[in-house]
Amino acid sequence: MTNKHPLLNRNLVLLILCQGLFLTNNVTFIAINGLVGLSLSPQAWMATLPVMGYVLGGAFSTSIVAKTQNAWGRKISFQLGLLVAVLSALLCAYAAISKNFWLLVLGTLIAGYYSANGQLYRFAAAELTIASQRDKAVSWVLAGGILGAVIGPNLASWTQNVFDTAFLGAYLALAIAGFIGIIVMQFIHFPEEFQSQHSLSAGRDLMTILRQPVFMVAIIGASLGYGVMNLLMAATPLAMQICGLPFSDTALVLEWHVIGMFAPGFFTGSLIQRFGTLKIMGVGVVLNLVCIAIALTGVDLHQFLIALFLLGVGWNFLFTGSTSLAMTAYRPEERDKAQAAINFFVFGTMAFTSFGSGALITSQGWTFLNIGSLFPVLITGAALIWLSAQKKSTKA
Repeated sequence: MTNKHPLLNRNLVLLILCQGLFLTNNVTFIAINGLVGLSLSPQAWMATLPVMGYVLGGAFSTSIVAKTQNAWGRKISFQLGLLVAVLSALLCAYAAISKNFWLLVLGTLIAGYYSANGQLYRFAAAELTIASQRDKAVSWVLAGGILGAVIGPNLASWTQNVFDTAFLGAYLALAIAGFIGIIVMQFIHFPEEFQSQHSLSAGRDLMTILRQPVFMVAIIGASLGYGVMNLLMAATPLAMQICGLPFSDTALVLEWHVIGMFAPGFFTGSLIQRFGTLKIMGVGVVLNLVCIAIALTGVDLHQFLIALFLLGVGWNFLFTGSTSLAMTAYRPEERDKAQAAINFFVFGTMAFTSFGSGALITSQGWTFLNIGSLFPVLITGAALIWLSAQKKSTKA
């Protein structure tokens, strides 16, 4: 019997492509901004400030994006984000040419507006299919990041020395990718039934939403899961350079890390439907612990490669699960403020870890960084156990 509601409709496929372009931007920024920052910064510990600028810009933009989504809908807001992606990439290119460190930080800060928009693609995916397939739709759109996994690190590697200014070609290529995204987004239709018909004050107040155990754990899983991933991923290019490994090895490690982040998206939604959200998030916590254990065994290429790959898979399970969990905690009229809140916590944690990764890797080293990562991982695990106990006591 033919499925009347196929998961991969045209709108969802195009959104998956936009997610791929978004992650191409994201991964390339992570791969090169720390290195460009290191070459331009007055002090070595400031090297990852451009990476921090990207996520801090995202944190500052969450409320602005919520308002534009509420006022103009998904498509216009997403296209504004892509326009900012083009302009910010060109600004970063000029900063690299002029060797202006603070202009580079400003460029990545502005690019955060695009990131705040792109982080909503996963929520928009749930609106492009029927309710029973929303977990899978979220998972598949996140899987679109596999495009970024392949293109991002290789783009950085291929364009490293195309111009006299290192990585200038990468910034210019990202501007082109943003322009392609604008065109693709034009052909996506977001159903009118999901267009916000309420002001941001509609529904329950934000504190009431935040106090729900389910939403609290969704925030912890998303923000700390992203924070640990970002802490170790942002530090990896610097750590590998300090260890004397060539950038081609760094690109390979980042490629497999991002494959680990997004390839599981092809089946994570099915796993969540079969085993439950909390169990899949729990597996993500275990994978993060295994990643840290491997990273602590040494600094050869294979140890970076395996550890970062497992880190990516662990992130996928935690982040996809947290997204699915969050969607059960708010009503349609509360969509924009609830999604903005969870993304604010994600970006805030990422901003802290982006700065911390550069400061710690240049002053304390890779081993200390990994040991420190144990604490947020264990907090996430404890939160999952607590919510599971809460659910069992409610049923009793």
